[in-house]
Amino acid sequence: MTYYLYILENPDGRTYVGQSNDLDRRLIQHNNPEYSGTLYTKRIKGPWRLIYSEEHASRSDSMAREKYFKTGKGRAMIAEIQNKICAGSSNLGGC
Repeated sequence: MTYYLYILENPDGRTYVGQSNDLDRRLIQHNNPEYSGTLYTKRIKGPWRLIYSEEHASRSDSMAREKYFKTGKGRAMIAEIQNKICAGSSNLGGC
């Protein structure tokens, strides 16, 4: 089974890092106000959009990458991703 590490961003530029085996379903859940399994993305205003994802062969690999993106170096990498997106379009949220 394939697992995904993903990074979401809201219009204010806030980010969320997670992992799942069904990326499309998970994005829908984050943006569904009736779904209660995503507390962080409910407390922080959305809508959330996918800005980055990686495929991994195992859940443990995707969880390890999720942990990395929650470190200082990982957060710096997220900032670089956001900067590249902003450089490509001036009307995207968070820019």
